[in-house]
Amino acid sequence: MKNIRKELLIWIQLGGFVALWIAVLFLSDKALRIDWEAIKKLPDVVTIYVVITLLFTKWAWKWRIFRGWLVPLPNLQGTWKGNLHSTWIDPVTGQKIAPKNIVLVIRQTFSSISCVVFTDESDSYSTTAQINQDDESGIFRISYNYINRPRSAVRDRSEIHDGAAILKIVSSPKRKLEGEYWTSRKTTGDISVEFVSDKLAQAFE
Repeated sequence: MKNIRKELLIWIQLGGFVALWIAVLFLSDKALRIDWEAIKKLPDVVTIYVVITLLFTKWAWKWRIFRGWLVPLPNLQGTWKGNLHSTWIDPVTGQKIAPKNIVLVIRQTFSSISCVVFTDESDSYSTTAQINQDDESGIFRISYNYINRPRSAVRDRSEIHDGAAILKIVSSPKRKLEGEYWTSRKTTGDISVEFVSDKLAQAFE
């Protein structure tokens, strides 16, 4: 899934550049025609255009005014809280573990996204992550691969392992992510989290 609609990008870039050129000539009291004086203003136009592009990729892509028609990707950055239901069997008790509370932290820029999951026993860090949209239903999903690092005190029953998850993005009536995961330990499970804050948590606590 692309982070911008390229079919519109070319026209927006061309139209924006021409509009900036006209604005610079107008503010400089230059005639609105292509001559040597107009061409000498091109470095100023390029500088302004680059600054606007940087501002867009840094902040403006998140604005609602661009959502959908230009920037198709939802903004997921922030802290999400919920629970995880696992099929993993505790080798000590021989029983499935109870649902675990988790904190999912998503860091997202215009061109990248990453996920960290904190629990009371381990941290999981994504190695790859992306957002895709189903062509037929229009549903957005975030998928990521991760490595899980349990605390050293529990590694006798929970070793370091790899995994992957696919979560459906729900925006109404509440912002939620829900889906499933699977691991190299041959376990699977379900994840359900709700958005709680724009701030990025740094630990489970």
